[in-house]
Amino acid sequence: MLHTFSTANFHTICDQLSSQDPELAFILTTYGYPPMWTRPNTFESLVHIILEQQVSLASALAALNKLKEKLGKITPAKLLALTDEELKACYFSRQKMSYARFLASAIQSRQFSFKALETLPDDEVRAKLVALKGIGNWTADVYLMFVLQRADIFPIGDLAAVNALKQVKKLPKDTAAEKLLHLSAAWQPNRTVATMILWHYYLSLRAKDTSPETSKIKKAVSL
Repeated sequence: MLHTFSTANFHTICDQLSSQDPELAFILTTYGYPPMWTRPNTFESLVHIILEQQVSLASALAALNKLKEKLGKITPAKLLALTDEELKACYFSRQKMSYARFLASAIQSRQFSFKALETLPDDEVRAKLVALKGIGNWTADVYLMFVLQRADIFPIGDLAAVNALKQVKKLPKDTAAEKLLHLSAAWQPNRTVATMILWHYYLSLRAKDTSPETSKIKKAVSL
């Protein structure tokens, strides 16, 4: 049986984690429950995650919004009809043009199906995603967490989550990934929700920062 989270159990899971981990309890006591970040299981959502690779959330959101202005509804057929120059005008790098087109082509040719992923175990979802050009473990993690709402993912490649974990646990900056994964194992089978608590902490510490860039990041995270 797939282990997922929803509005029905999200706060209960947060409370369970809080009872097990004093640092997560501190975050919830200080900042309240985190938002339950989710996205629909659509082509647009995976394109959005691809755009978020190795750039700020604000930059990725700007590119997605530019693409929406150009296409209206973002579909594989409409994206494949765009020229390099048109995608470049939507702030796509050459690499991300290639990744988005590969994904669109895989959907058009029925080699890839979003619907089919919904009933697969996490490892099988990951295998199908990373088989696509330009999709690695971080992108697969975010898709599993945000789109399929799988409850037991810790995205070791996510700097915000990793840095929040180091900070709240008072760990050295050079703490090895293996150590962080070992710590996150204590949150099984609810590592996704623990990560959302960490993201909430990370963003809450910056709540007093009213710079335009931080405001954009907060908006991007909410989508």
